[in-house]
Amino acid sequence: MSEAADPSEDLVEQISRTTGLTPEDARRVVADVLAYFTETTEQYVRRRHRELQTYGARNDEIFARLGTELRHWPVRSPELSARQLRRIVYG
Repeated sequence: MSEAADPSEDLVEQISRTTGLTPEDARRVVADVLAYFTETTEQYVRRRHRELQTYGARNDEIFARLGTELRHWPVRSPELSARQLRRIVYG
């Protein structure tokens, strides 16, 4: 592996080798995981708000749920009030 190579390629090879996924599928999995862990709090809140609205949830329910989810989110987030969450979504 050259110095300029993408370090995630080692992970792609490992996942492909241990799961039987094709290198292309393993690359997609790695890209999805990296995107998940680099998503900002604001991106997460907006995405989840849209997802939950799609399933018919109301804003009061959504903001309560988001507050709970953020406490358990793998990327540390400050504790946000429902008002702060509304601001993220609606500006």
